[in-house]
Parts: sequence; structure tokens; C-alpha cells
Amino acid sequence: MVKNMGIEQSLFEYICHSVENTPFYQLVGIRLSALGVGQAEFKLIASHQHTNPMGLLHGGVLMSIADAAMGNAIRSMGIRGVTADCSTAFVAAASIQGELLAQGKVVKAGKRLVYTRAEVYCDGKIVADAKGTFANIGTIDLDETR
Repeated sequence: MVKNMGIEQSLFEYICHSVENTPFYQLVGIRLSALGVGQAEFKLIASHQHTNPMGLLHGGVLMSIADAAMGNAIRSMGIRGVTADCSTAFVAAASIQGELLAQGKVVKAGKRLVYTRAEVYCDGKIVADAKGTFANIGTIDLDETR
């Protein structure tokens, strides 16, 4: 069950539906858990399928869940955005048996660029810190989506 933390119900339902039907999220196992104005939270249960050749959780998984949290934090404001730049600092190793939690937020939304941050936790311990710049490509028109 996704928690609505104060966004308009039709936008909330639209984002929840689109996230549920995003093939990449399904492939990796990324799930939306909460959505508020300018913020989004995603979870993923890490497993052996998410490891790199060294048997550690792959950094791409951490980057993907951070990007999902930042991008959907933007969408929670009714903005359509695409990633223009993203950097991730890997703070600690994440357990391949743990639950990942990514919390993304909008730092500043301009006319053309939107600046975001995300922190990724594994079992309550921070494992990655990300910042992203997204190109604002317009607004979400809920009438077009019906």
C-alpha cells in the first residue's frame, strides 16, 4: 500500500499506476511506498540477483532506486522531468539480504531545471547519497492520461 502524504488524489493515482506498470521497476523490483509534494520513497528487497561479480550489491541498483525516488519526487509536483545529470556517492556496502529504502526530494524546481537529492538506506543504515539534475519537459496533464 502506497502512502499519500498530501498530493492531489488524481495525480497520486496516476503516478502509482504508472510506477506499477514501469517495466524497468518490475525487472529490478523497485516499489513505490510513499509520495508527497516534492518527495517520493521507494523500496526494494535486495537479493542475490542484485549482486555484482564480487558478490556485493551492485552500485547500479542503488543508483536506480535513487533515480526513481528523485524522478518521482518531481512528478509529485505535476512536473514531467528527465534525468540530465546524476551523481551517487556510495557511503557503505549494502547487504544483499536487506531492504533498500530510497528517499528522494526536490531541492529547487526552476523553469528548465529541477535539482533533487536522494538518500538510500539498507536496513536503516545509509549506503548511498545521490544528487540529480532533471530537465523540466512540461507538466503532467491528467486529462491526456485518461
